[in-house]
Amino acid sequence: MTTAATSGAPATSTWQGLQRWSRRDEVRRAVSLVALMVTLAVITGPSGTQTAPYSGLRGSLFASHAIPFYVLAVVLALVALFGGRWTAAAVAPVRQLRERGRGVVIPRYVKLIALVLLAVLLLYYPTTLTPFWQTVLVDQMGIYVLLAVGLNVVVGFAGLLDLGYIAFFAIGAYTTAYFTDKLPVHPPFVLNPFFIFPIAVGAALLAGVILGGPTLRLRGDYLAIVTLGFGEIVRITAVNSDSLTNGPQGAFGIPHFAAFGYKWTLDSLPYYYLLLGVVAAIVFFFSRLNNSRVGRAWAAIREDEVAAAATGIPTLKFKLMAFAIGASTSGFAGVIYASKVGFINPDNFPLLLSILVLTMVIFGGMGSIPGVILGAAVLGWLPNYLRDYVPAQDRFIYFGALLIVMMIFRPQGLLPSKRRSRELRLSELGVGGADAMGTIPGTDA
Repeated sequence: MTTAATSGAPATSTWQGLQRWSRRDEVRRAVSLVALMVTLAVITGPSGTQTAPYSGLRGSLFASHAIPFYVLAVVLALVALFGGRWTAAAVAPVRQLRERGRGVVIPRYVKLIALVLLAVLLLYYPTTLTPFWQTVLVDQMGIYVLLAVGLNVVVGFAGLLDLGYIAFFAIGAYTTAYFTDKLPVHPPFVLNPFFIFPIAVGAALLAGVILGGPTLRLRGDYLAIVTLGFGEIVRITAVNSDSLTNGPQGAFGIPHFAAFGYKWTLDSLPYYYLLLGVVAAIVFFFSRLNNSRVGRAWAAIREDEVAAAATGIPTLKFKLMAFAIGASTSGFAGVIYASKVGFINPDNFPLLLSILVLTMVIFGGMGSIPGVILGAAVLGWLPNYLRDYVPAQDRFIYFGALLIVMMIFRPQGLLPSKRRSRELRLSELGVGGADAMGTIPGTDA
């Protein structure tokens, strides 16, 4: 009996050791990345046929096209397993420099010079691009940057998960179509799109208040479901209201901007400079707002709403303010989009677009205005860049793979805010919570 028990002990301890090893975070990351690369090899490979349904699987896994995916899988797995040690060794000199320069204050003139150089780059570089990339710069990057900056107020500053954000974008666009007399119902007066900005912003803001008033007492997943329903209600109403919105056919011939005797055309550069000025003004305003008493109230609500209410902060008032500000920014973007494209219909405002803008905010770094701008610009540029190298049916597969890898290795985003980075570090140590979607720190509620 003793011999049998003794002989079984090494096997048991080996099995327990394997179990403990498999539960390590880096092992799970490595396995997930390998599975992701194998999945990509299968999805981007040939398809099977009715007579040979498994031929596509064999052609995907055992063909030369799968080799780059396997090589990438090995590299990513090694990074996941040993990347912490490599990163610590590589970052150690940078951390030492950071510690030495922690008390160093960057002179104001250096910051001004950097801003001037950035402004020159933003003003001059678009003129060197081809017409296609100028269009991408406006339609796929500039509009998304404006939407992401607005949603960052709701998600990043106040910690409210809004999945119906694109509904306010649609309200701004349809308001433009209405006041330019491009819908079946005629307005009391016809306006130039420039003069529709305050009306569209007011309409989106009012819609945000109407939605937020009765629903912002909810938190987390419940609020997300309500906002998702609102977004779908707006889209379905636009589809079914033929006498009001022209139904699925939408609005045609929305005029371009015209100001000071100059009428804009399909040329994208004027719209780029308009977006650049609008984004610069909004970024300045939101930065000041985030560093004000209102921004501190939003931070308190995001981190712990119960504690914020206990200290006397009117949480509903400040959440409603964030919701309304984000909605008005989306309505502003709707006016520019409708005037630039000249045609809108309900298919321009699907739920997927709300999720895409939310992805840009998370990818760039929630609560960080520079990070959100960078995230929206990168994710707006990437699908158009891949069009020259990746088939259309596979393009968003690579897009999704990038997001998965990003969330595994850098969940805080490209350029996270200091507050968000600190929350994630504390959550890894089991202190508080890092969920900026309404979770109460230290609880599962």
